[in-house]
Amino acid sequence: MTDLVLIKNNTAVCSTLQVSEKFHKRHKNVMRSIDDMIKSDSAQNWAQYFKKTSYKDASGKSNKMYYMNRDGFSLLVMGFTGKEALHWKLQYIQAFNKMEQLLIEKQTTLWQNTRLESKINRLKETDEIKELVAYAKENGSKNADKYYITFSKLANKAVGLDSSQRNHATTSQLNNLILIENIISYVIKEGLQEKTYYKAIYQCCKERIEQFKYIAYLGKTA
Repeated sequence: MTDLVLIKNNTAVCSTLQVSEKFHKRHKNVMRSIDDMIKSDSAQNWAQYFKKTSYKDASGKSNKMYYMNRDGFSLLVMGFTGKEALHWKLQYIQAFNKMEQLLIEKQTTLWQNTRLESKINRLKETDEIKELVAYAKENGSKNADKYYITFSKLANKAVGLDSSQRNHATTSQLNNLILIENIISYVIKEGLQEKTYYKAIYQCCKERIEQFKYIAYLGKTA
C-alpha cells in the first residue's frame, strides 16, 4: 500500500500512472480527464491539485503525467464506479492518511533525533560490514562488495521498508532499524573475532533478525 502514495516537496501525492494501473484505465484517458477539468474552469488554481511532470517509458521516450494530492485524487476518481474501484479508493484513502500522518510526525523533535541516531548507527554498521567484506574477500568471496546492499535490504525488509524509503520511515520503524543494525554489527564483529566462515556470519544475522522480528511482533518468521 505504501507504493500508492509518495512524498513530493513535503506533500503526499499519487501519480496518474499508478491510478491508471490500479483502476484499469488507459493513461491517456486519465490524463484527458484532468486536462478537461483544467480547461473547464481556467480561473481555478488547478496547480494546488495537479502538477504536470514527465516520465520515460521502456523505449526511453518522455511522456506527460500528473502528480496529484488528496484533493486532486478525489476530484479525478469521483466518477469511477464499481466494486473494484471502491476497493482502490479505500486503499488510496488509507495510503494518504498514512503519508500525511508521517509528514506530521517528521516535524517532531523525536522523529528528527531518532533519524539522526539512525544515521549515526548506520555508519557504525557500515564500518563492521567493511571489515566483513575484506574478510570475505580474503577467504575467496567474489561477491563480497554486495554485502553493503544485502544487509541494507535485510534490515529494511524486516521493518517493512524499501531501500529508498528510509527518509519516510516512522519513528517506530527507525527505532527498530537501529536495533536490527546493532544486531548485524554485533554478529559480524563476533563472527570475525571467532573467524567464522563469512557465509555463516550472514546466515547468523538473518536468524538473529528473524528472532528479533518474532519477539518484536514485526511479522511472521519465514
